Amino acid sequence: MTMCSRQVKPIPAESLIFQPASYVQPLDLSQLFIAAKPLEVELGSGDGSFLVQWAGLHPDRDILAVERLLGRLRKTNRKAMRLELKNVRLIRIEAGYFLQYMLPPASVSALNVYFPDPWPKRKQRKNRLINAQFVEAAAKALIAGGRVYLRTDDGDYFDQMRSVFAGNRAFEVTETPTELRSILTDFERNFRARGVETLHAAFQRVGISPHYLASRVGAK
Repeated sequence: MTMCSRQVKPIPAESLIFQPASYVQPLDLSQLFIAAKPLEVELGSGDGSFLVQWAGLHPDRDILAVERLLGRLRKTNRKAMRLELKNVRLIRIEAGYFLQYMLPPASVSALNVYFPDPWPKRKQRKNRLINAQFVEAAAKALIAGGRVYLRTDDGDYFDQMRSVFAGNRAFEVTETPTELRSILTDFERNFRARGVETLHAAFQRVGISPHYLASRVGAK
């Protein structure tokens, strides 16, 4: 797990930022949200531009934002608290680790992953968040019918995203709803101002990945 190494002020008591008791065990989601609502997770929430808009439109859903950089998380926290959003919680951690190790199985109705670092150089592509391991972890975390929504401005990364999901029978291609497309992130606003196209992809969980099932059987 990668954390920011510089000295930072403590997180205030009055905060939506959740600090888990353990970073090596699945979260107890009942400690984050009182009511049992459908849970959506944004992996890499940036400054919270998307999160606060989407959470405000959907009080019937719980929204968990995952962000590695504490400065960005604090900015999101201020926005959400100013808007008195009761269905938002925030956690500081690396997105891939959180998805693989800390989300309980079959607990999430939607994963939103918008403009992850494209690592454009060929030798850097191994660092990309969206890969076959990510897809396996997503299949485990999502409920049946749960969805993954992706956005990027990088054509090569977009091809990789579609390829790794196409290679896993736990998912099928679906559409990004118009309402969801209309909610922009901070990156997306900047890209649009420069005439850069947003590439969208969406995938729906239709069953347990054969690879994941095989790994569970082998673990017994």
